[in-house]
Amino acid sequence: MKKWLIPVIVIAIIGFIAYSLFGGTYNTAVEKQEEAKTAWSNVENAYQRRNDLIPNLVNTVKGAADFEQETLTQVIQARAKATSVNIDADNLSPEAIANFQQAQGGLSSALSKLLVSVERYPELKATQNFQQLQSQLEGTENRINVERNRYNEAVKIYNTFIRKFPNNLVVGFFGFDKMAPFEAVEGAEQAPTVEF
Repeated sequence: MKKWLIPVIVIAIIGFIAYSLFGGTYNTAVEKQEEAKTAWSNVENAYQRRNDLIPNLVNTVKGAADFEQETLTQVIQARAKATSVNIDADNLSPEAIANFQQAQGGLSSALSKLLVSVERYPELKATQNFQQLQSQLEGTENRINVERNRYNEAVKIYNTFIRKFPNNLVVGFFGFDKMAPFEAVEGAEQAPTVEF
């Protein structure tokens, strides 16, 4: 009776260790991946808030006499392009994020040009509606930065987890891939030139 009990106990212990290693590692990788995907959703929400504010800002600026129509057109076109670039949270590849970032960068550039152009219209800058929209836009830009940082942190935690030994063996078997973080846009290290 004791002879068959020892192999059963050994098999049970090996089974428990294997389950703990594979199941625990797999489940933790899934949790960390979902946290990064949620962080990505928050990034998109922050950008969407900015996109939602832009029509109100454009309409407020349109009311100013002799305002540069070309600048408004650039903002509208950049917003359309930025809202057309969508990324599936299951495909956060470096290329997909770069495309998203490029479209959002174009919108940021057009918005900056719009706000610089507004400097020539003190009566527009003085309106309460414009001041509120500008304040909301600045707050939204801060939110975007915070959410991008949170996303990058979640991606770092996930990528570190799946690259550690023996996790890399387990998650490699299940097909977990590294996720791409946001990176600075080329030329971001140089301050933009503002001319009046």
